[in-house]
Amino acid sequence: MLVAFLLAVSLTDWVPARWISNDPKSLDLLNGTPVNCLLLEQPQWSETFARQAAKQGIATLGVIRSESGAVDLARQAAAMQFAGVVLEGAFDPAAAIRVRAVLNDSKIPLVELTTRNRMRFDSGAPILGTDQGLWPGVRVEENGAVETGPSAAPWINTNTGFLRFAKAASDSVIWMANQPPANTAVPLTRYLQAIGDAAMTGARWVVALDSDFSRRLLARDARALQDWKAIALHLRYYEDHKDWRDLRPHSELAVVEDAQSGALLSGGVLDMIAVKHTPVLPIPYRRISPPVMERAKMAVDVDPSALTPEQLAVLKAFTRAGGTLLTGPPGWKFQSLRPEAITLEKADLDKLDEIWKELNSMTGRKNMGARLFNVSSMLSNLLEAPGGSQLILHLVNYSDFPAENITAHVLGAYHHARLYRPEAPVQELDTYPVEDGTGIDIEKMGSVATLVIE
Repeated sequence: MLVAFLLAVSLTDWVPARWISNDPKSLDLLNGTPVNCLLLEQPQWSETFARQAAKQGIATLGVIRSESGAVDLARQAAAMQFAGVVLEGAFDPAAAIRVRAVLNDSKIPLVELTTRNRMRFDSGAPILGTDQGLWPGVRVEENGAVETGPSAAPWINTNTGFLRFAKAASDSVIWMANQPPANTAVPLTRYLQAIGDAAMTGARWVVALDSDFSRRLLARDARALQDWKAIALHLRYYEDHKDWRDLRPHSELAVVEDAQSGALLSGGVLDMIAVKHTPVLPIPYRRISPPVMERAKMAVDVDPSALTPEQLAVLKAFTRAGGTLLTGPPGWKFQSLRPEAITLEKADLDKLDEIWKELNSMTGRKNMGARLFNVSSMLSNLLEAPGGSQLILHLVNYSDFPAENITAHVLGAYHHARLYRPEAPVQELDTYPVEDGTGIDIEKMGSVATLVIE
């Protein structure tokens, strides 16, 4: 009955975190937080813990990492009153089917946190996830200098390019289950960046604390409790605005790509465009259609050789209607994605530089939806509400210091702007006309913020 009660709450409303304790007293740490779903590794499996968590409205998911004995472990998790099971890693599809069959008998769900190249975007699963991800932040070289990418902007480790594609390719809620670097004490700002990195694309980060933080939190260390409160505040911020998660991109620039043309990689075309704060509309191959293309004025076809004649015909009609189309250089193609690979090879970076030069020449100083200034350590995502009368501009700051004096220019005439931040009340901002639309200035923000423009 407890499990049935938990499943009455939609799986898509689960706010997940990895948990290292099976002591029921540790559940008190979740009071006042939006976290309502805990992933437990096998040594921590406990029926007593699962039952107490369920009484507090918290779902427990048993993590299984090996195909060997997976079916028996799934039965054990069901018998222990777990609310579900997680298969984490590169499971053979047949093994996952066997586990799912066992769980169907118990009427509890299976969540797969698999490698990126095994994600089934057309599966219809309520939750789709991967444990392969970069730990977000500005990339620093060994000598302490900030590394730059093909666009000459600071290189930001981010999963947003991949997540933008995943969001466009699937109707599932996406879980990004990357963990902190091993043997590293992670500062609070990096946790807040991980939350924002996923949330600004509509995904959820599976909260994972480094071992030192976890130890101090369970010991009720004052600093750890303070940092945990800040993490919970940022999680709550996005959960309080769930409607943002389902909004579509607002952009006049489309990128046509798929798994076989680099969409699953971090640091690829979508990330390259995002670093320049150009709003972008990802279009997976199976969703190429005239209505989708009508939303864009320019498009990038990363790998024309991968398209069907019907898909190519849609792009040809797009150009005949006045759209501008950039195609990848002849023979230009990313390497096939290896199971363990999520970033570009050195040779791919050279190819990316080729297409970047063409893309930069095509877009130039054009406003494809929004232009941002004084945002070198930041990424953004511009979304639109149905009807287009409201824009949502997500901002994530990947430095460890507040960002100041930010300016946004959005296309169109808008008269009202509000700044949302987890740590501060909503702030009304002035709008003013600029050459290509409306200007808005932000004096200061921390790790994440959102502009609502009407």
